[in-house]
Amino acid sequence: MTSLNRVFLIGNLTRDPELRYIPSGTAVTTFTIAANRTYVNQAGEKKEDVCFVRVVVWARRAEVCGEFLSKGSLVFVEGRLQSRSWQDKDGQKRSTIEVIANNVQFLGKPKGSSAGPQDQEQITPSHEEAPRELDVPEDVKQTDEQVPF
Repeated sequence: MTSLNRVFLIGNLTRDPELRYIPSGTAVTTFTIAANRTYVNQAGEKKEDVCFVRVVVWARRAEVCGEFLSKGSLVFVEGRLQSRSWQDKDGQKRSTIEVIANNVQFLGKPKGSSAGPQDQEQITPSHEEAPRELDVPEDVKQTDEQVPF
């Protein structure tokens, strides 16, 4: 059986992105987004839950994100989950799960823009590769008539 590791998130940056370069010269940008969920609890009260997710962007996309994004920017992120672990300076083992972004679309106005809400446009960084569709084997594909809902 094939597994799938794909994530789609929309959220706001919690602070300005951090752009840096690794020794090979490749750019890497990290930022955290807050993805909100609204629901009604058993008592009928409307509640909001926030999930904070760390995002890592590489290469030219990283440079574009560092240039155009800032705290509060609304973004759509497409990528995959990656876990990693390390030892901190006190010898404690630490681990995290983060999203390695394949695509970042800017859904709000660019950093430094004074455009009003009616003037906002979607800004998408240039892609080094075209988006790929999932390779689904023919025996797994379903038609609309086969979907059980």
